[in-house]
Amino acid sequence: MTQDPDASLRVSLNRHRLFASGLLALMAALAMLGYLLPLSPWTSLLRDAAKAGFIGGVADWFAVTALFRHPLGLPIPHTAILPAQKERLGNALGRFVANHVFTEADIRRVLGNVDFPAILRRFLADPAATRPLAEALAGMLPKLLASIEDGRARRLLVRLLPKLVGGRASGVVVARALAGLVAGGRHQEMFSFILGQLKDTLANREESLRDAIKERVREQGGKLVGWALGATVANRVLSAVNTELERISPDSSEMRDAFDEWVHREINRMETDPERAAELSQALRGVLAHDTVKAWAWDVWARMRRALEMDVANPHGRSVAVIEAALANLSDVLEKDPQAQARVNAAFQTLVLRLLPGAQAEGAKFIGNVVGTWDAATITEKLELRVGKDLQYIRVNGTLVGFFLGAAINLALLALHLS
Repeated sequence: MTQDPDASLRVSLNRHRLFASGLLALMAALAMLGYLLPLSPWTSLLRDAAKAGFIGGVADWFAVTALFRHPLGLPIPHTAILPAQKERLGNALGRFVANHVFTEADIRRVLGNVDFPAILRRFLADPAATRPLAEALAGMLPKLLASIEDGRARRLLVRLLPKLVGGRASGVVVARALAGLVAGGRHQEMFSFILGQLKDTLANREESLRDAIKERVREQGGKLVGWALGATVANRVLSAVNTELERISPDSSEMRDAFDEWVHREINRMETDPERAAELSQALRGVLAHDTVKAWAWDVWARMRRALEMDVANPHGRSVAVIEAALANLSDVLEKDPQAQARVNAAFQTLVLRLLPGAQAEGAKFIGNVVGTWDAATITEKLELRVGKDLQYIRVNGTLVGFFLGAAINLALLALHLS
């Protein structure tokens, strides 16, 4: 059997109501007694005081009862106020809570005592909490990518990408990227790769190159010279080229040193020379605006998107792990970086205060709707159980005040009569 949560309130209300009604009955009994006793100043005092107390008690009983129901069941106008006016009561209560409880000053004071970075940090440091969040974020990636790829977003990205990549700062960005590669010696690896490709090309096309050189000698010197010296010149040219390529060792060479010096000089010009930066920006815009490059870029994008979608579908995929690691790293940042903590606090406070007006209006409407939909008997019982005890004291006070006021009036009239 379900226990009544309002049982203690019900017992207390009945006890106080019984006391107030008993006091009212006592006033009625004293008034009757005053009429039964022989007439004297004292019996007159008792009778008048008891009648005033009884009248005061009845008046306050009527007022208290009229709040919740019709007194004696009679449909007297302006009684049963709370059941009849529950919609207006709900709206008034909602407005009061919204305008006087959830005020901007109170909300600011409460927000000032809340450590939002600590709350967020504890959440992000809990793997059991961040794992579902990482999976949810990873699950959103395909839809996000689809929204970027399709429709207006795709066309906008096609227009903006050349401008963003080819902006004024593109020279600095490219220069710094190249500086990082050069610092790690990657430019020499690229140089070695190009040389290797060149050697392979010469080896594979040596015969066709020899024939081309012979033909060039014949064109410049005539058929006789071409016949006599063409093969010799071709062999010497190819031999000299191969010899020079072999001399460019991975350890050191004049050509490698010259290439290294040229790369550093060009990187410095990209960072410091506005004209070279402008040339680079224009070149990048031209390359990125080319239809072939666009097609290639979107092909790469499509491949990356398919790979990402396959990885996201895997609960143990790399995408979820990367997002989890990012969330854990954010937790570390919030623990160690005071500036990040201040920014998070400011962001939360700004967000809450911006939402406050709308929340106040919605909160007032919500309270009004909830109270308005309550059953009349339910709202009457709920309110009476919570304030009825104090209202019974009104009945008691009214009875006692009436009693003593009636006695005072009787004594005053008696004093005037004797005088």
